[in-house]
Amino acid sequence: MEIGQKVKVYRLRDRVPHFIAQRLGQVGIVEGYKMTDGSGVGVVVKFDDNFATWFFEDELKVVQ
Repeated sequence: MEIGQKVKVYRLRDRVPHFIAQRLGQVGIVEGYKMTDGSGVGVVVKFDDNFATWFFEDELKVVQ
């Protein structure tokens, strides 16, 4: 995934707060990357309402 690509949140790997769970099925734009636990990389996604959070790559799908 590259910065600027549109992605859709299609699953959530872990239990998350309600305000993040509401993003399931929404489309956002990749804004950057985040080191998660020293061995993984998360993807920072920004949505239309300017809310941004990170997801694991396997929780997202690229939208054409």
